[in-house]
Amino acid sequence: MLIESLALTVAAAFTGAAIYVSLVEQPARLGLDDRALLAEWRPSYKRGSMMQAGLALVGSALGFVAWWQDPHWTWLAGAIALIAAWPYTLIIIRPTNEALLATPLEAAGPGSRAGIEKWGRLHLGRVAMGVAGTVFYFCASGGF
Repeated sequence: MLIESLALTVAAAFTGAAIYVSLVEQPARLGLDDRALLAEWRPSYKRGSMMQAGLALVGSALGFVAWWQDPHWTWLAGAIALIAAWPYTLIIIRPTNEALLATPLEAAGPGSRAGIEKWGRLHLGRVAMGVAGTVFYFCASGGF
């Protein structure tokens, strides 16, 4: 029961962090001028990506262990939903991240703003994966 509770807790933490970024941090940063926007996005992205990557990895590992202990398909589905954030980030979001990280601050302008706006839309995929993983884990643990 401890593993299942931890899996659900970590999945919920991942989801909460992703929702916070999309609903609070991203809209707030978009109110900045182009240079400040890029300057704020960089450290925020670096810190946030480390936290969310770790939560996705730990949450999915706990889900796989829970599935091994209780082979209900919802544990497996939740673990897959959370770990899917890794390839999604590496394949879909990474090109945008790299372009933004390579943009010199003095070159910030409409192009970098558009890149950060695109990043925000792509980040919603991570929100969806977190919500899915959390809901699957909640169902597996007896919820609904």
